[in-house]
Amino acid sequence: MQPFFYERADTLEAATRAMSGRPGAAGDVQFIAGGTTLVDLMRLDVMRPDRVIDINPLRGGLNQIEVTAQGLRLGAMVRMAEAAQHPHIVSDYPVIAQALNLAASQQIRNMASLGGNLLQRTRCDYFREASFACNKREPGSGCAALNGINRQHAVLGTSDHCIAAYPGDLAQALIALDAVIEVTGPEGRRMLPLADLHRLPRDTPHLETNLRPGEIITLITVPAGVWTRRSRYVKIRDRDSYAFALASAAVAIDLDGETVRQARIALGGVAARPWRAREAEAALAGQALDEASATKAAERAFAEASPREHNGFKVALGKATLVRALLETRDMKV
Repeated sequence: MQPFFYERADTLEAATRAMSGRPGAAGDVQFIAGGTTLVDLMRLDVMRPDRVIDINPLRGGLNQIEVTAQGLRLGAMVRMAEAAQHPHIVSDYPVIAQALNLAASQQIRNMASLGGNLLQRTRCDYFREASFACNKREPGSGCAALNGINRQHAVLGTSDHCIAAYPGDLAQALIALDAVIEVTGPEGRRMLPLADLHRLPRDTPHLETNLRPGEIITLITVPAGVWTRRSRYVKIRDRDSYAFALASAAVAIDLDGETVRQARIALGGVAARPWRAREAEAALAGQALDEASATKAAERAFAEASPREHNGFKVALGKATLVRALLETRDMKV
């Protein structure tokens, strides 16, 4: 780990001022809350910030969970474990509670903040090992995963510059529910659909989000809807705990009897960013939800997949995961 300066920010204004007041290359200054990704990558000498700003002293709405008739308000500093155990989230937004409980370990969930989880780096083993070429770590150096062992990598939204899969779980659940984030920065506050937070790699994979310099996520809002209670998160991985998804699906459905009024679907483990499968949603609208219609929707979801040498199995696995999630969500008692 490289030497760095550490400071604490007591207010949002101080945090954004400290972040924006430092010129230089991206990554020179980093916010830290739980630090479960940042500290790990610093120890690997992959991320080398020269200043780390601790935002744990921030209070107010950043640490609160609020349930209203309009929906759910989650402060960005709320810990993952707290949100996963909240009784109203468990009952009224089960896809969020399930995604949180299936992420990482209990110890990490106790430490990690919701905002920090959304901003964890999209990474693979080649990114974590500094001896390999990685356009995300060193723009223009190449992508060792393209012709390397790429079993864990993405099949949707990739480019010739990066095929790393977004590793999180929470973002898929929130995107399926049309969550919106509030961000605060030197220019004030603005609202951003969570679906617009993460960027596709294209030819700039080192630029992972659409946050502006100095901005910090302060609030996550999830609108209320009849589909939030009939929602589910299914995650398939190599082992039962503490592993990234090989494929996952967040599903929320509004049913009229057996007919789909509206389906909301987001995929994980298979894409370069949290992936909203709108083609699959459109295929289900007005259809009876059964294995045949779920299979057709899954085919639509992966119609543009581009597998590499070792991850072709993810296409079939992703389809099967989505079909399972859809049928299990249909059968929920709500």
